[in-house]
Amino acid sequence: MRTDEVFRGLALFFACAIFGLGVYTFVFAQGASYLANDPKACMNCHVMNDHFSAWTKSTHHSVAVCNDCHAPHDIVGKYYTKALNGWNHSVAFTTGRFQDPIRINDRNRQVTENACRNCHSAVTHQIDMPWRDQPLSCVRCHETVGHLE
Repeated sequence: MRTDEVFRGLALFFACAIFGLGVYTFVFAQGASYLANDPKACMNCHVMNDHFSAWTKSTHHSVAVCNDCHAPHDIVGKYYTKALNGWNHSVAFTTGRFQDPIRINDRNRQVTENACRNCHSAVTHQIDMPWRDQPLSCVRCHETVGHLE
């Protein structure tokens, strides 16, 4: 056998193995549920149970689901964020390297900040003064809104 045929065979084998492992993981972890808008999908992982429970008791329960606050409102941004978070969560949960209770990272904090500003634009427009270097942070003062209020 020629070297290039062996290399192609090995590359195909590993590509199929990685694809198969990805499909298995997606099915095992109920990955399709994360593509929907159902908040129960977040409970696929036990570390989200407290967050889900707190959300069901919050004032936002009747007006917002997880994606409304934790995913951008444009289609590309939403699914990019879902894919990135899905990857990060699967790595963290598979390796056991995550904080319990789970904590929001800087990128997702900004996504949530933007969601606050989108839904509450009348209020945020009034508090964003042009003389400030930066706009005020909604989630800095209202970090428990939606979960622990």
